[in-house]
Parts: sequence; structure tokens; C-alpha cells
Amino acid sequence: MRNLNCSGWRGPANPRTTGHGKSRWRGLAARSLGAAALLLAFTGAAAAQAPGPASAGEPLTLKRAIELALRNSHEMALARLQQRVAEKSAMISKADFLPNLYAGSGAAYTNGIPQTPGGSAPSVFDVSYTQQIFNPPLKGQARELQERISAQKFEVEKARDTVILNTASAYLELGKVRHSLELLGKERQSAQRILDVTSERLSEGLELPIEATKAQLSTARIEKRILELQGREDFLETNLRSMTGLPEDQPIQVNTEELPASAEQPVATLVGQALANNASLKEAEAERHARELRLKGERGGRYPSLQLVGIYSLLSKFNNYGLFYNHFQPHNVNFGVQIQVPLFSAHTIAAISLATTNLKVAEMDLQNQRSELSAEVRRQVHLTRELDAGREVARLELQLAQQNLSVLQAQYQEGRLSLRDLEKARLAESDRWLDFLNAGFERQRAELELLRATGQIAQVFQ
Repeated sequence: MRNLNCSGWRGPANPRTTGHGKSRWRGLAARSLGAAALLLAFTGAAAAQAPGPASAGEPLTLKRAIELALRNSHEMALARLQQRVAEKSAMISKADFLPNLYAGSGAAYTNGIPQTPGGSAPSVFDVSYTQQIFNPPLKGQARELQERISAQKFEVEKARDTVILNTASAYLELGKVRHSLELLGKERQSAQRILDVTSERLSEGLELPIEATKAQLSTARIEKRILELQGREDFLETNLRSMTGLPEDQPIQVNTEELPASAEQPVATLVGQALANNASLKEAEAERHARELRLKGERGGRYPSLQLVGIYSLLSKFNNYGLFYNHFQPHNVNFGVQIQVPLFSAHTIAAISLATTNLKVAEMDLQNQRSELSAEVRRQVHLTRELDAGREVARLELQLAQQNLSVLQAQYQEGRLSLRDLEKARLAESDRWLDFLNAGFERQRAELELLRATGQIAQVFQ
């Protein structure tokens, strides 16, 4: 925000300005200054409240990347639209229990008793009214669709968790790949020094040709790994830009992030969290409940239904009402209750059978999902713990390689070790670094999968 500097303002140029005029100018200046200050303050507050993409010099944090991805996700937008479709469908099913008023008009030729194909008398103009009061099958359908709105909300949660998982995986892997490229750049230098020393010794007749070939092969392998990681880096950057909506000309700087170690909790606790919070399982439970409501409604079809009906008709003598009725009345109003008692309904029997079968399918699907989720959480917990142990092994191997390199550096400074042997130790230490980075990323990816399975991934990153 720029500071206002009014020291250059000298007041009115007219030397004959009176004291009253000077006061008036001072008041105007003060009001202008206050308005400008308020405008700048409001602009700064609005800019602070409306976060945009990270600036070019700022690193993109993992939490910020997830916020941008959720804001720009097409999957989230589609899931919300599908939720709105479910809400509108439920509103249609509720419409039968709300007042429904229709108006119409028509013309018909009659020969005999005047009537329309629907059984009512032909009219010049009519207004009809219908409203369901008690109809269990229709009420069951309405409740089923209403429950499916809740199921669609869990579909939105599933899309959210997927976006978080994909964004976090791409972000963490991009950091790992870039760190690996830095290490491989150092390996390339060490391999080139080894190749130079070996070639020099070969030209002096102090080394066999096979040693030069080994040095060339080591250098070529490093170059191949660099090219592979550069391609992976480009793919991850493109994917992360697509998910977060960052512009092409803005560089992406990532930080080293650590995830909470949820696998350290007892397995029974994690399984309980998954059964209580998993979005897919909640969706299956909502679907089972929806089919229960539908079955309850279809069973209610054995009972009478109650409906409010009403009609106003404007009749015309054109249809020869006077030939068949003793009295003709142009304006006619009928309003009352229509009760329908099912004595035997094959439709109701078939509907109950279908709803019962659908409920059994939903219950079996729910049971299978619970079993699969419990097994998946247990597998993810053990996998995460194994990868955590593998990361610790990689860390100790890296520590050992660093200590060995320190010893060899001291020997090299004392003249008791050749440059080639020292560079080989540096290559070995760099390889241990790469193993440690890969083990750490594999552990983080397993942790993300575990967080999604237990329904905790949104709480961690939001």
C-alpha cells in the first residue's frame, strides 16, 4: 500500500483568499484525504480477503496447492451438479403432496351424451386442483429420493478426498524428483571425474580398457536416470498446474512436507475410524436406508389412499346438454376428497417384491463394503509400517555412507586414497540419498491412502 504524501500541497494560489476560504479548503482537503485513506484501506482489506495464486517468488505450500485444486476441480463441480440433480428429483416427487392447479380449454364435437375421453363433460374452460394427502407408495418414493440427496453429498466428499489425494501425491513426488535431480547432478560430476581419471590412466597404460568401459557405462546410466526424472518432473508440473489452475509462466516452488504418522495408532482404532468416517461406506448406508424407505412405502400400498380433488368447468350449450339433462348450468364447481381402496392390486404385490429384492442387494453390498474396508485399512496400516521401517533402514544406510565418505575424505587429504576411489564413495553416498528419498515418498503415499480410507484426509489438509 502506498503512503499518501500531502506535503507538496500549498493551498490556494490566490493570495487574497480569506480566512473563511482557507478553512473551507482545509475541510475539503481533510475530507478528500479521509476518503482516499478509506478507499485504500478497503482495497487492501479486500485484496487480503480474496486470496489468489501464489506469487512468482513465493513457494507453493502443500495446503495452498490443495486449496487451489479444490477450487478449480472439475470433479468437484460435477459432483455438486449431480447433488443438485438429486435435490431437484426429490422436489419433483414431493410435488404430488403439494397443491397442483391446472387450467385448460378445448373444443369437441359430440353426438350423443357429451363426454370427453377422460370421462368428464366437455367444457369451454376448466380449472382442476389435485393434492395427495395420504399415499404411502408415493411418500416412499419421495423419501427414497430425499435420502439419495444425502448419498450424493457423500459422493461430493469422495470427489474431494480424491482431489486431495492426487494433489498431495503430485506435490510430494515433485519435491522428491527435484531433490533427486540435484543429487544426480552431483553424481554426474563424480562419474565424469572418474571417467576422466580412468581415461588418463588408460592412456598411460595403467588401466585395462574394461575399467574405462565401466566408467562410461556408469556415466550413461546416470544420464538416463536424469532424463527419466526430467520427463517425470515436467509431467508432474503440468499435472499440478492443471489441478491448481496456476498460469504457465509462473514457476512452481515446492517445500519439503511431512505427514502425520496415523499408522502409529492401534489397528482397531483406525478400523473404527474408517467404519465411522469413510465416504463410500456412508454412501452405501444411505442407499440401504433409501431402499428401506421405498419398501416401507410400497407396503403401505395395501392401505387406502386419500386425495383432495376439485374442478371448475364452464360449459356451453353447443354440446347439446339440454337434450340429455333436465337443467343446464354453465358454471360448475366440484370439490372434495377421493378415496381409493385397493381390494386386489397386482402392481402393489410386484412393487413390494421388487423393493424387497433391492433392499437385500443394498444390505449385501453394505456388508461387503464393510468387510473390504476393514481388510483394506488393516493392509494399509501394515504396509505403512513396513515402509516406515524401510525408510529407517534407508536412513541408516545413508548415515553409514556419509560416515564412510567422511573417513575416505580424510584419507584422501592425507594422500592415502585416490581421487577415483573418493568419487566412487560419493556416488555410493548419493545413491543412498536417492534410496532414502524414494523410501520416504513411498511411505508418504501409503500414509495418504490410509488417511483417505479412514476418512481423515480432509481434516488433515483443511
